[in-house]
This record gives sequence, C-alpha cells and structure tokens, in this order.
Amino acid sequence: MPPSYAHAAEVFPMSSKQPVTVIGLGPMGQAMVHALLSQGHHVTVWNRTVSRADALVARGAVLAKSAEAALSANELIVLSLTDYNAMYTVLEPVSHALSDRVLVNLSSDTPEKTRAGARWVSEHGAVHLTGGVTVPPSGIGQRKSSTFYSGPRHAFEAHRSTLEVLTRTDYRGEDPGLAALMYQMGMVMFWTSMLSYWQVIALADANGLTAADILPHATETMNAMPGFLSFYTERIDAGEHGGDVDRLAMGMASVEHVLHTNADAGVDTVLPAAVAALFRRGIESGHAADSFSSLVELMKTAKA
Repeated sequence: MPPSYAHAAEVFPMSSKQPVTVIGLGPMGQAMVHALLSQGHHVTVWNRTVSRADALVARGAVLAKSAEAALSANELIVLSLTDYNAMYTVLEPVSHALSDRVLVNLSSDTPEKTRAGARWVSEHGAVHLTGGVTVPPSGIGQRKSSTFYSGPRHAFEAHRSTLEVLTRTDYRGEDPGLAALMYQMGMVMFWTSMLSYWQVIALADANGLTAADILPHATETMNAMPGFLSFYTERIDAGEHGGDVDRLAMGMASVEHVLHTNADAGVDTVLPAAVAALFRRGIESGHAADSFSSLVELMKTAKA
C-alpha cells in the first residue's frame, strides 16, 4: 500500500461504507480509490487506459468492463478527469445510464463550464456536485486536506461522510460554479506565487547563488504574506485606498528596480515587466497618491 494512504483508516472515522464508482484513474483518481478501499468501501473503477486499474484491482477494487457498467454499478459516481470536455467524451455515449446517479465531479474547469456541465448532467436525470480539491494526490486521505463542494445541499449531505474519507469538506452553496471558482482562485495564487519563486531562483543563479541559498529568505517572505493579506482585505472591503500607509508612486519605483535588477542580470523579464506594466496603468489612471491596493479596481475590468 502506498505510504500516503497506509494510515488512512486511523486518520478518519469509519464511514457509512457506501459503494462508490471512480471514473478516471490518473494520480488523483488512484489516490482516491486507495483511500476509499482503506476505509472498507466497495469501489468500482473505470479508465480508458485499463492498465491503470491493475494495482487497484489487486487491492480489491472491481474493474468495470465499460463506462456504462461503471455508472450502473453504484449511485455515487466520482469523476476525476482532466476537464469537462473529458467528461462529455466519456459520458455522452452512455448518457442513458446517468439517470438517478449522483456525480461528484472533481475535474478542473472554469465556473461557467462547470455550470453548463451541471445542467447537462441534470438534463440526463442525474445530480451534479462540483468538487475542487485543494491538495495534490499525496494529500488525499489526510485530515488536514480540504475540498470545496457546491451544488444541491441534499445530495452533498447525503454523501458527505463518504466524501470526507477523501478530505475534509468545505461546502460553498447550491451554485455548482462556486466550488470551481474557489478552486481557480487558489490556482491563481499558487501559479503566480510559484512563478515569482522561479523568477528569484533565476536571478539568484545569475548571481552565483543556488535555490538552497535563498530558500530561508524566500520562506520568511512568504510567511509574512498572511499579515499583508489581512491588512489590505479590510481596507479593500471598506473601499479605502488612501496613501497613508503606502503609495502607488513609491511602489512604481520599487517594481522598476526589480525589473532593472533582473534585466541587468540577463534573466527573463516577462514576469517583472508585466508587474511594472500594471503599476504603470495605475499611475496613468490617476492613482499615484493612492495605495497600491487601488490596482484591484483596475483589475476588476478587463483592459480594453
């Protein structure tokens, strides 16, 4: 048994042992099946690449002969696919088998595509619950991990104990797009933050430093961020962008120093240049004396 799931039975309380079908056996789908099996659930699996089910079947999962058979096996269906186009590819040919099923769709996509997918599922007689998993496969089966859910509350509550075998649950309301929105918000911050780290690693390398050399400073910087988030959130919600604490004009000077430091080092400047361009727009829009939080007002509308 993979070490990430070896102690799942000790981490979570016993569930209702509801039988579950999992469609999609990439790393995330496989992690979910392992966690469910560790809790004693009867799990039916299906994947277009059949060999991905081998280790799961060896642990006790049942391999369905087709997507239709996988849908027919159980009321609760967990989808772990690349996106909603993949959902249509798999389910459209067997849509007649969707009736009376509850689809927990953990595939990533936009909120609008999620809402459209939920309508499609409903039109075929099934209930759609959106899920946004906030951890990588190694976090499945761990109490500290969490997944956003949205969709019909009655369906969520009916299957909550089974879903909590996978991670903690964070229900966000009836709108099927809300869980997808929360997930994508996290991805905005994750990808952008990690790119900033890659940028400083490139800058460090150009100056003879390694990633290990700068890790303590990078960690200290990231650890300070929650305080900034909290401080500016209160002001933004109150509509306060006064320059009493910081001013966009001073921020403009700083981001230009960042841009020039990277340019002088001969490393790629696409990311710092994009930041500088956004600050420059704020200056041109008359916010020089305001807080750099005023940039959020520019970002609320797409640039013409």
